[in-house]
Amino acid sequence: MDPDIHDNTALNRYELPIDGETAVVTYNLSPPNLMITETLVPERLEGQGIASRLARHVLADAQARGLLILPVCPFFSAYLQKHPEHADAVHPTYRGILGI
Repeated sequence: MDPDIHDNTALNRYELPIDGETAVVTYNLSPPNLMITETLVPERLEGQGIASRLARHVLADAQARGLLILPVCPFFSAYLQKHPEHADAVHPTYRGILGI
């Protein structure tokens, strides 16, 4: 997992501070499910693979904690379609929706 990314449980979001800005993945936790609601990267940091870096971390963390991802965030859904090797981390209903 990425040591620079912090799970801010008080705000229900993973945070990655970069150059005075913060990229985030927001979530709702309802074990055994982790619903990913939004991925936000500051505009000046876009196009650097930051959202993908966050996605990889969130997936690894969810698997380590025995959680299943519910990817309602459009970016997260698209990321999982491009990376079907992470299908095991996704709730079966969403696997069917995403075709992974």
